[in-house]
Amino acid sequence: MRFSEAWLREWVNPPVDTQQLADQLSMAGLEVDAVEPAAPAFSGVSIGLVQRIAPHPDAAKLRICTVDLGQDEPLQIICGAANVAEGMKIPVATVGACLPGDFKIKKAKLRGVASFGMICSATELGLAETSDGILPLSADAPVGEDFRAWMALDDHCIEVDLTPDRGDCLGIAGLAREVAVINRVPLRAPAVQPVAPTCDDRVTVRLLAPDACPRYVCRVIRQVDPTAATPVWMQERLRRAGLRAISPVVDVTNYVMLELGQPMHGFDLAKLSGGIEVRLAQAGERLALLNGDEIELRADTLVIADANQAVAMAGIMGGAATGVGPETRDILLESAFFAPLAISGKARGYGFHTDSSHRFERGVDPQLQVRAIERATRLLLDIVGGQVGPVVEAVDATHLPRREPLHLREARVAWILGLELPATTIADVLERLGMAVERLDDGWRVTPPSARFDLVHEVDLIADIGRIHGYDNIPVSHASAASVTQSTPEAAFDLDRARLALVDRGFHEVITYSFVSPEIQSLVEPEADTLRLANPISAELSIMRTSLWAGLLQTARYNQTRQLERVRIFESGLRFRIGADGLRQEPGLAGLVIGTAAPEQWGQQSGKVDFYDLKADVEALLALTGAPAQFRFVAGAHPALHPGQTARIEREGKPVGLMGMLHPSLAAKLDLTGDAFLFELDLAPLADGILPRYAPISRFPGIRRDLAIVIDAQIGYERVADCVRAAATELLREVILFDVYTGKNVDSGRKSLALGLILQSSSQTLTEEIIEVEVGRILDRLTSELDARLRD
Repeated sequence: MRFSEAWLREWVNPPVDTQQLADQLSMAGLEVDAVEPAAPAFSGVSIGLVQRIAPHPDAAKLRICTVDLGQDEPLQIICGAANVAEGMKIPVATVGACLPGDFKIKKAKLRGVASFGMICSATELGLAETSDGILPLSADAPVGEDFRAWMALDDHCIEVDLTPDRGDCLGIAGLAREVAVINRVPLRAPAVQPVAPTCDDRVTVRLLAPDACPRYVCRVIRQVDPTAATPVWMQERLRRAGLRAISPVVDVTNYVMLELGQPMHGFDLAKLSGGIEVRLAQAGERLALLNGDEIELRADTLVIADANQAVAMAGIMGGAATGVGPETRDILLESAFFAPLAISGKARGYGFHTDSSHRFERGVDPQLQVRAIERATRLLLDIVGGQVGPVVEAVDATHLPRREPLHLREARVAWILGLELPATTIADVLERLGMAVERLDDGWRVTPPSARFDLVHEVDLIADIGRIHGYDNIPVSHASAASVTQSTPEAAFDLDRARLALVDRGFHEVITYSFVSPEIQSLVEPEADTLRLANPISAELSIMRTSLWAGLLQTARYNQTRQLERVRIFESGLRFRIGADGLRQEPGLAGLVIGTAAPEQWGQQSGKVDFYDLKADVEALLALTGAPAQFRFVAGAHPALHPGQTARIEREGKPVGLMGMLHPSLAAKLDLTGDAFLFELDLAPLADGILPRYAPISRFPGIRRDLAIVIDAQIGYERVADCVRAAATELLREVILFDVYTGKNVDSGRKSLALGLILQSSSQTLTEEIIEVEVGRILDRLTSELDARLRD
């Protein structure tokens, strides 16, 4: 919420400066986001009275104005604004004045006629972004007085970022109450006296959905002046609160909303048929809104209706058909209480958000409606005049919120806050916050005020005591507790070490939301059962992820749209999967690479990253288990991956993860450029590792024998390596694949693999005869199992 400091100080004026006031609000839980000047710097602007206007002899659009500034002689000023008129009071920048933008006023001649100043518009004074002419001032503006001082422009606009539970502070009244309590100074709220009816006109009101709207207050105001203008002081307060002045009726309802926190609305009475009904929308019912949209109402939407149709979305926005316009003479003014649950999320569901819905969603004081309508009535009568009917109130007391007493234990206050406060201090804080306090043996029975929807538990009262007492006044204490350290099993897979390993290999860690959009979830794992959130923060974040890939793909797209073509990212976190035993939260580790295999440099040409580049990264992670030989990469399938470049990662025959290239059609839907490769590992199957064990180094030399075999092209290397190890004895220490060849001299459908066999004995030097026997055994096994033959 944005408000004027000067307006707040009319209600409560503590002996602190602007910065101290902002700090107090922040420390009280009402975080101040910004403090800005209410107007840009300017000087030399006074209030003038236009005495006479004469046409300019050489310019049809210019006029010669004689302006009284309270000096010995009036000034002659040339003005081109169409709305300047005799008897108007206006701001005048005299010669020597300096306007915003360092614009200095000098004596000038316009088409041969001297001008000794400038009559200013709101735009020229930095008080509006656009304006239709000069700024008219009220009739009581004192001629000759400094305009900046009279308008109190040496003010500040304070913007407070309120948490959703503090709807009571969405008005000057609530903020002033907080400031008064913090500083122990009196609160000077403007008196609101009932306005006596001057006519007997009224409308009937029916509450057809009392659980959503248990109180509706309205009154008729007839014969208002449609030519009246909102006074400058009210326009200024609205401007400093971030609202634009529109018309007296709209401005007054906005003003009361900002002042008391009660949203209101004005209908053109002539456009209403019959009485008012507060009901749920009918199926297929349509409504044209004041913002120009026409919507089809859902059945759960609360509306204000007349005898024929819906005329407003309750608590959100009025309808265009009954809106107040320049020709409106008779008004129906409304002030209502709508239950927060009836309004919550409705505006966002239709794609917009309003100041009214913002307040009703958080809770408006259910006892405020009559006071608000009396305040608005008095302001309207002072501006537009008219005949006032009686206040009509429809109420269903059974559905009005009730503030149940809370039991506050004195010992609990000390335990939660960590300090002993006198009982009188605790009671005083609560009473100054507007609560009814009754002393009990062990504490108090506290009844919160009707505006405080956030006070529902004992701890809420304690939080209020702490923030009013001052968090900075609570002594620092260090927690002490017996701790038992538990060492991580040495053989366990260490996620922190795995994350560091990926960082060492050029990856960046990302953290994304655990909830994703249904669209990207359906692309990544279309067949997975998902958990839908009951109250998502947005439609784009309404599904709990079943894979970490959703967040990684969105992050990659975000980076590519910002011209970062080489992306190497990973994330660890929970996946939420639904199985026969219910919801499972499974920890995982996933990564994505796209772009070049290495950063651009002069000493090495780097091609595009491929499947095997990422496979090397995954193998480095699996090696952290101490048992890399237990893992196999087996051809697999996944709807999000390319069918020819997908591998299922297995540990001793059990799946532990997937890796592969993103399917080109999915990459196109996500607007990703280049081939993207992903992996995802289940961390639970990796938990059991193997400790390395010492083995003595042989004193005898190792021997290497190279073999080039030709096998079927569909046979993977791991199958070949398994066959070699199964055939060999303990003399085989290592198998190395150092070349793969297809082409000339190799039959179609077959490939050549070049294998290096490292042979070594721990008890003797290997002879040629022993080596030939070992290699022969291996070749025989390769021939019988894989139909392999030595390459010519």
